[in-house]
Amino acid sequence: MALAETFSGKEQFHQWLLQNGYPELAAFSSAVRGSQEAFDWLMQHSFFHLAALDGAIDNQPQPTQWLQTHGFVVFVHLAAAVNLQPASLQWLENNSLAIFIHLANRIREYRENQTFDYHKKNF
Repeated sequence: MALAETFSGKEQFHQWLLQNGYPELAAFSSAVRGSQEAFDWLMQHSFFHLAALDGAIDNQPQPTQWLQTHGFVVFVHLAAAVNLQPASLQWLENNSLAIFIHLANRIREYRENQTFDYHKKNF
């Protein structure tokens, strides 16, 4: 639940993850929100599955395939659920994984509320 709340702009949940032994989830949240540094941290610390999930959420085929190949079926469906794929939403529901539906909804809401501002572009 704390991970899902990081996408609703509540910084205290991000800090809670960091301070309570979940730096990989904090980095994943930051990576989804656009931090290249967080993505690099995931890769450097061998959290390849979370880095791949970040890419799969962005509809990148290679990370999605990597997740499938390595047996991260829940993550494949989570990424598809973020992108409103009905079959994956149904799969998560059928497998009693409501927490992942909640997480998908939070990530999607976060992404839908982002606007691109070229003045804030990172160089």
